[in-house]
Amino acid sequence: MLKGLLITMRPKQWIKNLFIFTALVFAEKLFELQLLARTITAFVLFCIISSCVYLINDLADMEKDRRHPIKSKRPLASGQLKPSVAIAATMVLTVASLIGSFSLSLLFGLIALAYLLLMIAYSFALKDIVILDVLTLALGFVLRAVAGAVAIAVPISPWLYVCTTLLALFLGFGKRRHELILLEEGADEHRAILREYTLRLLDEMIAIVTSAAVMAYSLYTFSAPNLPPNHSMMLTIPFVLYGIFRYLYLIHIKNKGGSPEEILLEDLPLLIDIVLWGITVVAILYVFK
Repeated sequence: MLKGLLITMRPKQWIKNLFIFTALVFAEKLFELQLLARTITAFVLFCIISSCVYLINDLADMEKDRRHPIKSKRPLASGQLKPSVAIAATMVLTVASLIGSFSLSLLFGLIALAYLLLMIAYSFALKDIVILDVLTLALGFVLRAVAGAVAIAVPISPWLYVCTTLLALFLGFGKRRHELILLEEGADEHRAILREYTLRLLDEMIAIVTSAAVMAYSLYTFSAPNLPPNHSMMLTIPFVLYGIFRYLYLIHIKNKGGSPEEILLEDLPLLIDIVLWGITVVAILYVFK
């Protein structure tokens, strides 16, 4: 039962909360131990909150998941985890995480609460509204990044909003495309919103956000005021290009994209690219500036 609860909490999905570290790194505070500790605390709190959302989502979709070729194996859908246990765990973890969030700071607590409410609204309503469903997921990523900035009390760059939103939309539309291909003719029976999408529409939207994301990040590398004046951050553009192209390759050729965090952990070339991008960013901001 405990194993089923842990699986339902989706520990693999916690990797999405690494967006919380964005402000710490780009504000050049990575090696300030007090701020690092606050960011790690914020990361842990968001991991718990996001797990509560997954518990709520699985409880709400339990019957639908039983008709899904993959989701039917989830603990709640398969009967491995009792709904009563999931409900009790959700209540305890939600209260504990919100208390911890407001203890970190009032504003951080409000953002954490806003994220929780937004994701609950997504689970019960927003996921069934075309385009708004993916925009909601993108907003969730933005709230993570903003929470990281609020946790250490640093200014929030407008580039943070733009780049995070575009990247999240890229991943979100890719996920919808994978679901449409995986479920084929019965797609709308498992996720109603899929009847509103077609492969052509999703490919066009992916093309738009891909182009916008590349341009936004490129503009950021030589126009953001806090970066080195020698524009050395532009050296990270090739890593971003490769990462996006590799992900598009996995979506279109390998028919992946349903679970971005699993792609990140399982696709070695993409993982190496992200690690090299991170090392280059840290080197430019902290060593060669």
